[in-house]
Amino acid sequence: MAEMKRNRTAWIFASIVLLAAALRLPALGVRPMHADEAVHAAKLGRLIEQGRYEYDPGEYHGPTLNYLTLLPARVSGAARYADLDEVILRSVPAVSGVLLVAAHALLVPVVGLPSAAVAALLAAISPAMVYYSRYYIQETLLVAFSFGALVSLCRYLRRPGVGWAVAVGASVGLMYATKETWVIAFGSMALATAMAWTRERWRGAMPPRLDVRRPGVHLAAAGLMAIVVAGLFFSSFLTHPGGIVDSVMTYRNYLVRAGGAEWHVQPWHYYFDLLLFTRVDGGPIWTEGLIVGLAVVGLRVVWKRAHIPGADGKVLSILAGYTVIMAAAYAVIPYKTPWCLLGFLHGLVLLGGVGTIDLWARFRRPATRGLLAVCLLAAGAHLGWQAWAGSFRFAADPRNPYVYAHTGTGVFDIARRVEAVAAVHPQRLGMPIEVISGENLWPLPWYLRRFTAVRWETAPVKDAGHAPVILATPDMEPAIVRKLYGWRPPGERELYVPIFDAAVELRPQVELRGYAAKSLWDEYQRSMADLAQSARTSR
Repeated sequence: MAEMKRNRTAWIFASIVLLAAALRLPALGVRPMHADEAVHAAKLGRLIEQGRYEYDPGEYHGPTLNYLTLLPARVSGAARYADLDEVILRSVPAVSGVLLVAAHALLVPVVGLPSAAVAALLAAISPAMVYYSRYYIQETLLVAFSFGALVSLCRYLRRPGVGWAVAVGASVGLMYATKETWVIAFGSMALATAMAWTRERWRGAMPPRLDVRRPGVHLAAAGLMAIVVAGLFFSSFLTHPGGIVDSVMTYRNYLVRAGGAEWHVQPWHYYFDLLLFTRVDGGPIWTEGLIVGLAVVGLRVVWKRAHIPGADGKVLSILAGYTVIMAAAYAVIPYKTPWCLLGFLHGLVLLGGVGTIDLWARFRRPATRGLLAVCLLAAGAHLGWQAWAGSFRFAADPRNPYVYAHTGTGVFDIARRVEAVAAVHPQRLGMPIEVISGENLWPLPWYLRRFTAVRWETAPVKDAGHAPVILATPDMEPAIVRKLYGWRPPGERELYVPIFDAAVELRPQVELRGYAAKSLWDEYQRSMADLAQSARTSR
């Protein structure tokens, strides 16, 4: 009987994990690189080429993302920054997202198989969780490590042992080394545990009695493991000890940022608007209302102390407190970016699994259960469609609510045209390129990473030579004209012509224009004509 139960559990979770993989792993290069992704990629490039990483307390977050990406980079044979591609980079969060779904199996002993399986399914098809699993940023890793800490804590409370205590510590260390907002997840977890413990004592139900010597030993083991794991990453595996100090000092910057900065300031309900209902410019309806609604039912279960088969009431109290506290914290913080909702969204997913089983138990009549099943399946199918559409069809479309200051597909046109022009230049990838703008032009450096002679300027330099290709934002055109035609004697002037057929946006409201020396452009045009002639002849 036990063997049959284990086999059933394995088959259920294997099916859900395959679904999660199908939504996360294909075509990782289909979407243009976000500026944040490109910045992290540049950091990884320095790690690959120099073998050294130094944590920056001002930006870029923790080092786990870069160090974990070394594995697929090495497997693929990437030895330089220029060898990297989107698939290598995004494979790390994508695989982490799949493993996060698989890890719900660890919840079976504390919440029961049905609740754990439904939670895993909701995590597999949540549009936000799928979309940001395909993003080369730290958020999916942080959610995975936070869940590791949470489930290890729940398993420890059910059956205390040094193994689960060490697992909690390792997970917390990884959280710390991933992103500075780990403090919100950890603080929510700790406060929720204390509240659940207090609630049990207040009700007169004593918490599990432990050997008085063991809690101290277990706490010390967990703390030591957290310090060792975080210390190794922040010190770049003992090659940069100053990174450990910087990992503490960084919170001065983040306290200022959390108070509101730049255009990331949003109202308290911003995340809930994203989850409940969004429709932009006649696009499709986006909603994760199913998850939110089921989570509300799950909260009712905890509040009413309703019975859920196989579930530990203390664990459910911790999950509820963790989710509510973290959601409130993110609502209060004015600085908001959409991927930050993943932390408490995953808490809603866990409660949603509990809520689903409670609904199923309360609707016992065949007719009402049938109606419930139809509604759940329809809403679940819509979630799955959103997950697919958001990551593929609307991957960089502003009608997708999870697309945030994202690079437009026009960057592909920029990269292709510059590479095509370079192909007829004698120096090929060594062709000089001048990029002139006072704007932040990320992720353009990523798309020009294979060129070895790119010069970045905030304004035209009078005494610098003319690069055969110039890329610039429109506000730089007057100064570029003066440099090309006003500062040079007539005999040294060369005509420059546009290389893009139409206006091209790097990202919303950031237009980029390109110019090439006419002699180079004429050579490019001749090469295109020769290719066209060859194609006609071959037919």
